[in-house]
Amino acid sequence: MATKKHDDHENYPTVVVTKTVTVHPKPLLHHPQQILHLSNLDRQCPMLMYVVFFYKPCFAFQNLALGSIFNSLKSGLEETLSIWYPAAGRLSLNQADGKLNLWCNNGGAVLAEAVTTAKIIQLGDLSQYKEFFERLAYKPIFHGNFSQMPLIVAQVTRFGCGGYSISIGASHSLFDGPATYDFLRAWASNSAILKEKRSTLQIYKPVHERGPLLAGTQHGQLQLTKLSESGSSAPTRGAAAIDHLHQLIKQALAGPDMKFGGSNFSNTGNSNLVLKTFHLSGAMIESLKIKVFGGESRGSFSCSSFELIAAHLWKARTKALGVRKGAMVCLQFAVDVRNKMVPPLPKGFSGNAFVLASIALTAEQLEGSSHEATIEKIKQAKNSITNDYVIAYNKALDGGAAQGGLPPINELTLVSDWTRMPFHTIDFLHGEAAYVSPLLSPIPQVAYFMQNPNDLRGIDVRIGLPPQFLNAFSHYFLTNLQ
Repeated sequence: MATKKHDDHENYPTVVVTKTVTVHPKPLLHHPQQILHLSNLDRQCPMLMYVVFFYKPCFAFQNLALGSIFNSLKSGLEETLSIWYPAAGRLSLNQADGKLNLWCNNGGAVLAEAVTTAKIIQLGDLSQYKEFFERLAYKPIFHGNFSQMPLIVAQVTRFGCGGYSISIGASHSLFDGPATYDFLRAWASNSAILKEKRSTLQIYKPVHERGPLLAGTQHGQLQLTKLSESGSSAPTRGAAAIDHLHQLIKQALAGPDMKFGGSNFSNTGNSNLVLKTFHLSGAMIESLKIKVFGGESRGSFSCSSFELIAAHLWKARTKALGVRKGAMVCLQFAVDVRNKMVPPLPKGFSGNAFVLASIALTAEQLEGSSHEATIEKIKQAKNSITNDYVIAYNKALDGGAAQGGLPPINELTLVSDWTRMPFHTIDFLHGEAAYVSPLLSPIPQVAYFMQNPNDLRGIDVRIGLPPQFLNAFSHYFLTNLQ
């Protein structure tokens, strides 16, 4: 059952933190204190983003002391921070331009140890978010001063049944999804709990410099100049995702329920969204493809599972929220630009390397559009992400506006694809995690597409919805899937 953000913990025992330490890089390599300049992509959401790994009781570690696991994680983190040294730093505000950069000062990460008498089986379906999950994460007190906030925090919790959870919070200014995945794989490998260290793990050495993504650098300015001289339309049109977002905000401000200058764009807010996970099995996805494309008759038209489910979700969410027919509605989804840049970003690039692709229609057009036509627009939006688009997108963000505080807009559907990052395969302990759940994020209305550990052909869709629209969304989303 999905729960609200302010759901209580009365049905679960308390979680007691027994130890908290600051973890510094091992002195294997000396990294002098320095400022690592961030890109505008890095600055969009500097808050900590959390995931929690669940490991059910296992014979292999039933007699292993919590302290032993904690010390192995600490040692592994020290070694990992020696290579991923910016993760031990702090964000720093440039007083001249008011922008955040990364101060590599070896301030350290934070690792906590905790215990609870709760049993993992009491949590039920681990794919369904529960507010209790938040107690499994170390949450540093934040008073608005980023220079005092650690960029990596973690907590290992032993359950009464002998199972474990390991939660990790990482600043989104430090890593994007693929970089976080690589960092956690390296940390798990270096921790060597119940296994040998795997020096053969295929992880590229991280590249921390943001390079061509730095707006305002000589390299970035040269690219912008060439772009302008080439007659490309990108600087004039801007990035579609930014343009569409501005149009949606104008539309919301002009709406009948909105007074100009108010704090919310809709009658919903982040605080009352329900986080719900829908498991789409491989069979359900294939069934939808057959119903949409007519099985053998679809001819040469093909699409990925992401494109199909994104189109289906956009249509279902827009219809469920009752958006007026003449209103502009928008689907935006993250695209990794590591290989879209010219030249491509180096292997192991550890910063944020994603932009949003965007499609805009009226609600009436979307409802009248077939799945196939909507999927074609998603393909076109994907193909529009070129080097020129990335430069225009990066430049459009130069005003310093962050999306981290964007309130829910019913007309905006946001999707983030995690299916190529199988977090559950990261074996901090013995074998794969039973489940890995994202915790409440600064933008809880985002729909995450994730692998399911028990159905590799399927997709778990985790989305935040206003509670009054949950049943309607479930109806429209699951139609043609069962």
